[in-house]
Amino acid sequence: MSGKKYFVLMEGGSDTTQVFVSKQPRGAALKAATRGHTDIELRERGTNKVHCFSGWTEMVNKPKNGPAWLPAKIKKANVKKSGTKRI
Repeated sequence: MSGKKYFVLMEGGSDTTQVFVSKQPRGAALKAATRGHTDIELRERGTNKVHCFSGWTEMVNKPKNGPAWLPAKIKKANVKKSGTKRI
């Protein structure tokens, strides 16, 4: 079993067409934050759980061992879980 879970992004209490695949809800929230979402609600498919996060991005320096083609500043996503709701 691969352990993949599917998380559907919710906006305004209803599902959107965006689905993120990850083993944990935090991984899916990081993907959503990278795409610019700040108030993140992810419904886990097959359950009645909605994971709530706040997300933001920061511009940071590239790693010391980063490849040459990588720009000097890169976008890094961060999330903080605010709770879980049941629907």
